[in-house]
Amino acid sequence: MEAEFEQRSQAVIKKLAGRNYGSTAGENEKKSYPRAMIDFLAGNREKAIAFLQSEDADAQKNAHTLGIDFYSGFTLKGQVRKYFYFGKYLDPTYRQRMKEAMRILTEVDPLTRHSSRRQFGEKLQDNCNTWVDCRNTDNLKAMREVAVYLFAEETGNEATRKIYKQRLERNIDILYQIGQGEWDSENYLGHTITAYVNLYDFAKDSQVKSLAKSALDWLFISGALKYWRGGFGGPTKRDYSQGNCVWCSLATHELGLYFGDSPLADPDPAVDEVHLITSSYRPPLAAIALARKQFPKPLELFNSKPTYENWKPGGEDAPQFYETLYFGHTFQLGTLAQGSGGDWNGFKMLAFNQQRGVDYFIAATGTDATKISTSSIAGDNVAQYRNLVIWLNQQPKAPFQFFLPKSVKLENINGVAFIRYEKTWLALTPINLNIEGINAAATEKIKQRYPDDRILTAIATSKNVSGFALEVGEQETHGNWEQFKRSILSRSRLNLNQIDDGVVEYRGVVGKLKLQYQHSKLPKVWRNGSYHDWQKHFAVYQNANGSKTPIYQGWKQDKLEVTAGGYQFKKY
Repeated sequence: MEAEFEQRSQAVIKKLAGRNYGSTAGENEKKSYPRAMIDFLAGNREKAIAFLQSEDADAQKNAHTLGIDFYSGFTLKGQVRKYFYFGKYLDPTYRQRMKEAMRILTEVDPLTRHSSRRQFGEKLQDNCNTWVDCRNTDNLKAMREVAVYLFAEETGNEATRKIYKQRLERNIDILYQIGQGEWDSENYLGHTITAYVNLYDFAKDSQVKSLAKSALDWLFISGALKYWRGGFGGPTKRDYSQGNCVWCSLATHELGLYFGDSPLADPDPAVDEVHLITSSYRPPLAAIALARKQFPKPLELFNSKPTYENWKPGGEDAPQFYETLYFGHTFQLGTLAQGSGGDWNGFKMLAFNQQRGVDYFIAATGTDATKISTSSIAGDNVAQYRNLVIWLNQQPKAPFQFFLPKSVKLENINGVAFIRYEKTWLALTPINLNIEGINAAATEKIKQRYPDDRILTAIATSKNVSGFALEVGEQETHGNWEQFKRSILSRSRLNLNQIDDGVVEYRGVVGKLKLQYQHSKLPKVWRNGSYHDWQKHFAVYQNANGSKTPIYQGWKQDKLEVTAGGYQFKKY
């Protein structure tokens, strides 16, 4: 494992070395500092150190901290590693100036000290008038609180250190209680990881270092479930529709540095990986085995996700999202009961591909293909039982769209759309839905980001509920492609006898699934004949069969267990 990590780390350094660092204006240190640090590791030490200790472009705005920029969360993250890891290479006078600036910053809680309002970027509106970044997304909050804690600890500002230790304790404890508000973000998970790596590497208080390890272990385990062969799939929060191909998700860069298991090397590593390359932290071996899917399959998990602002009153009372995540031998498929919307994805499947690693299949309502991950016209109801899915919407002429690779084979037989991936087969049965075919205009819109993928569109044909039933097959369950098609056509059945009441049932080759549409509540779902009680779906992670393998975390139980690949992880 360590040799693989070192090999991938050296590949990252080689690929990113020698590039233009960029600027220190605004929060450009988000990338410019890590680029310089990577270049230092590549041997360009003098140039890198000269940049890292150069006068900041916004020195006048930071006169209260001796010209040192401690404002943006991303800048803070870079300043931490610059001082604590690369500090011995800095000019002693500059390093002492940094330390004095840290002391000034943390004399009192910098969130209680105010200055002129400053922008993070031209188009950003969430600007602050506090001495440090006041934004409260999980990743930015972690960057701020880790940095302020470490600065206070380094300079002996004990009152501020204790305040931030308490905040860190709360934020990390909540992971083991109800999970993460910014759960499984394909875009931001890596940013949170690199923030806590700073805490692990540089905290002097052994309790705080242990806290950091707990946070990192949890984040890597949660990321391991969605990571596969360089892809990142299943439902995700804060999904910007930019991560739907191998190594396209920002989270895959940090996760993949440890997890690997992809036929393709990362072609465009993230500069933030410098935090991991220079860190002594290593994920639990059980997390790596989980990422490599070294557990008995098929496997179905019932998972829950909390509300984003779970620190507010009532935020810890119940989950906001209910996820079903199924692992076949050649695919992983995940859904949310309420589908997609806002900034979350509620339907994503990864299918094995020998050369690329994985291919994606995404379903959504709406017409904006560039937002395929989160697109929704609202009112989606989704039910899943293992490899079966029913998706219903009650809006008239509801538009549906599907994201799939150009390499798959499409066949329409007796009204069923058969979709052939390399080793995974899909049967999509319309419900009051006209499948229009490949949409050239929509495909053109995603071409720049996804040149190897396309968009299939469909439109509702009834004023009643519309949607589709999906059955996923593979060799282990259906034999071969031809047998799969024959089995679907001869044995699978769609029951629309109660569709006027919003009830649809689909009987697959193995098992059945029923959904009763609900306008403003979670759908009523029967899985293989058994009514699904959402009150029993509160656990953060649980096996649908009731066992605690390969992963279990109860709701508000403060414990996490993982068993995979012959390794065990337990945190009580």
